[in-house]
Amino acid sequence: MEETMVYSSKSLLEAAQNAVPKAELVTLRIHRKKNSSFLAHDAEFENAGYFYDAGFMVEVLYKGHIAYAASQNLTPQGAAEAAQKAFNAADSGSSFKIADFDLSIRPDSVLKNETLCGKKTYPSKAEIFDWLFELCNTLKISDEIIDTDSYAFLNEHTIELLTSSGANIFQNFNTVLSGFEAAARRGDVIQRRSWNGGARLFQGGCEFLNFSASKKEAERVGNEAIELLSCKTCPSDRRTLVLMPDQMILQIHESVGHPLEIDRIIGDERNYAGGSFIKPEDIGKFQYGSKLMNICFDPSIPYQIASYGADQTGTQAKKMFIIKEGILQCALGGVESAYRLYKKTPKFAECTVANQRAASWNRPPIDRMANLNLEPGSSSFDKIISSIEKGIIMSSNRSWSIDDYRNKFQFGCEYAKLIENGKITETVRDPNYRGVSQTFWRNLCAVGDKSTFEVFGTPSCGKGEPNQEIAVGHASPVCAFSDVEVFGGGK
Repeated sequence: MEETMVYSSKSLLEAAQNAVPKAELVTLRIHRKKNSSFLAHDAEFENAGYFYDAGFMVEVLYKGHIAYAASQNLTPQGAAEAAQKAFNAADSGSSFKIADFDLSIRPDSVLKNETLCGKKTYPSKAEIFDWLFELCNTLKISDEIIDTDSYAFLNEHTIELLTSSGANIFQNFNTVLSGFEAAARRGDVIQRRSWNGGARLFQGGCEFLNFSASKKEAERVGNEAIELLSCKTCPSDRRTLVLMPDQMILQIHESVGHPLEIDRIIGDERNYAGGSFIKPEDIGKFQYGSKLMNICFDPSIPYQIASYGADQTGTQAKKMFIIKEGILQCALGGVESAYRLYKKTPKFAECTVANQRAASWNRPPIDRMANLNLEPGSSSFDKIISSIEKGIIMSSNRSWSIDDYRNKFQFGCEYAKLIENGKITETVRDPNYRGVSQTFWRNLCAVGDKSTFEVFGTPSCGKGEPNQEIAVGHASPVCAFSDVEVFGGGK
């Protein structure tokens, strides 16, 4: 249920401040979410939903320690009660604090940031479902297509951040996730094909519900699902692996993003999501990959899912190299983790990344990936393919497995084509590959140019205790890696 009476965020902050006059800093963070979902199965209605959620978190800094309390009572009384709980927790926990924080952990930023929507007026529910039904019908190009699904999720998320030291940030995000997939069967062989592995998550309006373009893609996806039924399985050997952008996003996410989160590096996440093969002393000198590897934290692409003006501590976001020419420059840590790791050295200012994010009003901001992108290189797609004597192209993730330190991994894809003597030849099914993160990235031998660069997003990256599920953006060109072990049961 939406709020019947809305108090100003300023009045809530004032109530929180007045309740805890001894606090060194009081922070108020308000979240409001509206989510609409539309799902179709085999050209019939499956589900539709609407969800509204609102609440706030008060953070208190006292005796160098941060504590917090959350509530859905969006009134001055609710803010005062939460502030008192947070203050009491900060006071009692200050004897066991892991760092002696000061006001630098909450910058005094003032900004307003809103999603750039090309088309703000969404189609009606009936129009959306008609489109989803049409996609299912388009996917079913033969009776061997045994299952079709299509979906659209339209979300609006508003975050306000105010502090007693003067920060005042308002950000409004509109996001669209849409997609479809088909399963095909012939005898004992079952294959599934989707539109970019479900990674079409963008910031924007209904311009991303592209009815005509998606219908053409649905026809392609249906045809490829049928094509896979008659293909040989992927060979099991070592060869050059070419990954399309919709698989590169998972490769970046799992073998670069997660191991570079500072809370993993310093051990905070070991109990749940795991640790990292990266050590604190590696930052600034570790050779992560070949000289072609340039990874950036980039909040500047307007339609990428995790573009924003500031994170949820008030740290203003800017594009930063995380890995440059293969050398690790900075880890992915917000202001609190950076404060702990860099101990107020120049690295604290240089390497604080604006990626401390919370999934909702009842979760504290923690180190999260945001937009983590691989910069384009100079090779065209044709040039990459023509340079490969024995290789394979894989696209669209379907399975993943990686160890607790984000080092040894094994990934499977939906679709693959062999490369022989510089030419793309036959399609193969059930393609998989495995490797070790640093060896794999050091074998990066070609990076596609801007014409191969694509932007995607994943809606559900989970970490933290209690768990937080959040959207993450990745973008990448086509990339090639030499001497990779691929397998699928074929010879």
